[in-house]
Amino acid sequence: MWLSCYLSSALRSCPCLIVTGETTRMTLVQAINNAIDIVLSKDPTAVLFGEDVAFGGVFRVSVNLRDRYGRDRVFNSPLSEQGIVAFGIGLACAGATSIAEIQFADYIFPAFDQIVNEGSKFRYRTGNLFNCGKLTIRAPIGAVGHGALYHSQSPEAFFAHIPGIKEVPTGDYELPLSSAEVLIEGDDVTLVGWGTQVHVLRDVVTMAQEKLNVSCELIDLRTILPWDLETVAKSVVKTGRLLIAHEAPYTYGICSRNSSTNTGQYHVSPGERLNREIMSV
Repeated sequence: MWLSCYLSSALRSCPCLIVTGETTRMTLVQAINNAIDIVLSKDPTAVLFGEDVAFGGVFRVSVNLRDRYGRDRVFNSPLSEQGIVAFGIGLACAGATSIAEIQFADYIFPAFDQIVNEGSKFRYRTGNLFNCGKLTIRAPIGAVGHGALYHSQSPEAFFAHIPGIKEVPTGDYELPLSSAEVLIEGDDVTLVGWGTQVHVLRDVVTMAQEKLNVSCELIDLRTILPWDLETVAKSVVKTGRLLIAHEAPYTYGICSRNSSTNTGQYHVSPGERLNREIMSV
């Protein structure tokens, strides 16, 4: 089972993969739409469902897909996140490629039991007779700038703790989920982020160079479970400094796990973390 915080399909170029044929530049939303379009066109069992996906979704990720593939394969669900995930688990166990959308990650908590106690453990619980490995749950995370408490959370760390879950161009190809990407090379400090923070860190790289003459190396982690220790460690060995940024709270966040990792091969010391503070609500 895949939990994709904003398709488990890779959406960008990778230095370890040689892509031939036609390519085009896309926004993240266009790339996700394209990835789902490819799956629906090549896999007759594939279906997409969730709140408001039929008209294109609030972020326009599924725009035009219902017109292309029909109401039986792209359809709205009731306003029940628990029901969306439970339906997806059953559909995947029956052999279909199931793409379930949670409109905002903030609303995924009613489905927590289905994800953690049912989906992630289904193969183990049935003695490998059944599994829901063909299920992808897609949920956008982070602040949108005006969404307040129900449209601004970053709950990905909850699911990175659970065994059985992996969190995660114009042609049809796949990239390994554990591969990070070095977006900008630098010499003085390594910056690591994922999701929206990558765009923030791009601005930081520019500001640091222009105002401080500091050369930053920027890494898009892309997946947090599994995460690409080797790429990050090699960069930190080169720069000697590490800063990891995410929107989730400081306590037990993904940053704490990544920044404190040491290996006998790389001897990476703890880095700095930039994230939300815990405060009373």
